[in-house]
Amino acid sequence: MSVSLADRQRRIATHNDAIGAFVDVAPLDVAPPPSANAPGPLAGLTVAIKANIAQQGRPLTAASAILAGYIAPTDATCTARLREAGATIVGTSNMDEFGMGSSTERSVYGPTKNPWDLHRTAGGSSGGAAAAVAAGFCDAALGTDTGGSVRQPAAFCGVVGFKPTWGRISRRGVVAFASSLDQVGVIAADLDTTAAVATAIIGPDDGDSTTVDNALPDLRNSVGAGVKNLRVGVLRSIVHTDVVDPAIVAALDAAARRLQTAGATLVDVDIPLIDQAVAAYYVIATAEASSNLSRYDGVRFGPRAPAASLGEMYEGTRAHFGDEVKRRILLGTFVLSHGYYEAYLLQAQKVRTKLTQAFRDAFNNVDILLLPTTPTLPFALGEKLNDPLAMYLGDLFTLPASLAGLPAISVPAGLSPPTPTQPALPIGLQLIGKPWDEGTLFAAAAAMTIPTPCPMATDSAAP
Repeated sequence: MSVSLADRQRRIATHNDAIGAFVDVAPLDVAPPPSANAPGPLAGLTVAIKANIAQQGRPLTAASAILAGYIAPTDATCTARLREAGATIVGTSNMDEFGMGSSTERSVYGPTKNPWDLHRTAGGSSGGAAAAVAAGFCDAALGTDTGGSVRQPAAFCGVVGFKPTWGRISRRGVVAFASSLDQVGVIAADLDTTAAVATAIIGPDDGDSTTVDNALPDLRNSVGAGVKNLRVGVLRSIVHTDVVDPAIVAALDAAARRLQTAGATLVDVDIPLIDQAVAAYYVIATAEASSNLSRYDGVRFGPRAPAASLGEMYEGTRAHFGDEVKRRILLGTFVLSHGYYEAYLLQAQKVRTKLTQAFRDAFNNVDILLLPTTPTLPFALGEKLNDPLAMYLGDLFTLPASLAGLPAISVPAGLSPPTPTQPALPIGLQLIGKPWDEGTLFAAAAAMTIPTPCPMATDSAAP
């Protein structure tokens, strides 16, 4: 909060063209009007909003050509709560189209680049949000996390990424991707700011029937609560494989030791079926995407393509979707079709149920789970763009918590050792908690975080 609004705006003007974090920058007079009431808990805080979350009077495109020119008629509930708490919204952040991607390269606005290395991805789909925070454009950002889209880019950019238990934060005013998985999450430079923003926007909403009225203590009080006698389950069996970068394995082991030194007890844990999470997720998520995106037909939403027949109009309108969105619609339509529903979607839902139960069983013996956020360090732009399977497998560690609806947080855990071909890059580690127990996440996160400020966030840094 010590950085002024004018300085944030100057940094955006200087560096955003190189990074591509923002697709729409708020006017210079974005400061909230003076109020007769006491300043809100987020007064002085600058926040970015992902391009699929509504801001009244600003473009709401979800980074898709099919929503070009659409202006949000009202604020999303989470946006409105930020304003009510006194936060200043400084811009709209880039993303993969409709949230479908892990590198923010699938955007109609072009890619977002990692502030740590402009040749590398910032992650996705909330890559613009994470890059904006890492580059010092804002204190915090709202993203969405369907299968890891807040936590993975946070890890790649060396910042904090938090998603609560499914149902904690209203999704009213958020463009839908996969409704049983979509969540609003928070990205920030530190745990205190993350906790403050999350506390301000969490809560039930009459406009979203999936929200739950379940009391949550102020998460800011959890950050310094300590971990004495906390039982931490370490998922070593899925980490020590050839798909996980050795620097990430070393960071995980070091974080476990920090937790143990702080008073926690370490327990090795296995989660049955966790290796099936990627397959189950990409069946369920694509099926729900196929259903949700059917509304973009030129009649209800989307530009109506001139055509001689209804079929030609649908075809012309939906041609505005990008390649990855088309791929997921086709996959989802296939698994929903007659003869394949039971073979694919029903089986995936069974895996999801069993995986959720496996987490419940694990939490009978531990209070929290520790694992990496990603199997790799930030990869080069274009490296996985034409290999969808490799891109999907990058979600290996974030998808399980999404399928089970559990709270999870990714925190900075240091930097990788530099090599002749690779600079030092951020490493993120993940904690998964019991349902409705977000406070324990923040307490444990504080005991293992190693802050990794990005050089781009300093005045002397240049892209």
